Amino acid sequence: MMPSSSLSPDRVRLLDLARERSASLSSLSHLIGRNPAYLQQFVRRGTPRKLEEDDRRKLAHFFGVKEAELGGVEEKSYPANVGDSLIEWLEVPRYDIDASAGPGAMSDNAEEFDAFCFSRRWLAQQGLKGADLSAITVKGDSMEPLLRDGDDILVDKGAQPLRDGIHVVRFDDTLMVKRVARSGPGRVTLLSENPAYPPLEVPADAIAIIGRVVWKGGRI
Repeated sequence: MMPSSSLSPDRVRLLDLARERSASLSSLSHLIGRNPAYLQQFVRRGTPRKLEEDDRRKLAHFFGVKEAELGGVEEKSYPANVGDSLIEWLEVPRYDIDASAGPGAMSDNAEEFDAFCFSRRWLAQQGLKGADLSAITVKGDSMEPLLRDGDDILVDKGAQPLRDGIHVVRFDDTLMVKRVARSGPGRVTLLSENPAYPPLEVPADAIAIIGRVVWKGGRI
């Protein structure tokens, strides 16, 4: 068990917020859809090392705090003079993880290793003002020619109703990038752009929508 003096700031903050709201760690674990001991193990045993993004988002929303207080990436912006204009840049984290566009890649705890900087004005023009963005890499060829192996994709993880489009999803502990389409009551179909890969119809509750792909970049 980790002594309280060695707890990381996000763990200490979670304990403080729980005390302020008179909420037990077991009840908070239930709130995010985990087993009752999940957050107790996170705080006291250091497992998992970091909260998953969806869990952290739910807790931050419940407490009314920024995700950065619970271990998330703090949003940064940089003003820059271009000609006579002042442009603000948003730093979007890149994560050391692949979204499979092929047979499948296991989803591990993602580590931030780099960042892209986007003009806030450009993001607003794309309808992405205030979006919860991160960048990951495409692995495999099932989404060619739309997305190629090695392309970087910008993923909006903000909560929103599911609509047809390209999404990063978790299915059977595998992180995948697919076109998601409703296929009937309680079911969705995961579609590839490459005709060599057949559609996969699954129950809607069998997948977790990580976010919608809103931009891509890659070498020519």
